[in-house]
Amino acid sequence: MITKRIVLKFPPRLVDQPIICKLVKEHNMEFNILKAHVTPQEEGLLVLELKGKNEDYKKGIDYLNKMGVVVQSLNQDIIRNEVKCTHCGACITICPTGALAIDTVTKKVNFYNDKCIACELCIPVCPVKAMEIHF
Repeated sequence: MITKRIVLKFPPRLVDQPIICKLVKEHNMEFNILKAHVTPQEEGLLVLELKGKNEDYKKGIDYLNKMGVVVQSLNQDIIRNEVKCTHCGACITICPTGALAIDTVTKKVNFYNDKCIACELCIPVCPVKAMEIHF
C-alpha cells in the first residue's frame, strides 16, 4: 500500500466531470480531501491524500494525467523560507497537524512538510511571511 499527498489542478473544462469518482471506482483508490477550491468555469484545485496498492496508484495517476489534470506532490509545493524565518513561533499554535513545532533544545521552529496539509493557516500569522505555498 502507498499513501501520498498530492495537489491536483483541474483545467476549467474538467471541473464539472466526475474524475475523482472514476479514480476511486476504476482504480481502487481511497482518498481524503485536505483542501478544495473548485468553481465552475475556473481552474480547480484539490489537495488529496491518496491511498492504494502501488500498481493501482500508478494507474490512477496515469488516468489523471491522460484526463488533463496536473498532478504534483504536495511536499514539493510547500516551503518555509529559511532566510526570512526568525523562529518567533507565531505559526506553532495555529498549525492543526503539528507540522510546525519548536525544538525544545535549540528553540527554533521545525517544519515537518510530511505532516502539512496545506491549510494555509500559517501564512497570515507569520509576521515575516516566511511560509510560502506554491501550487
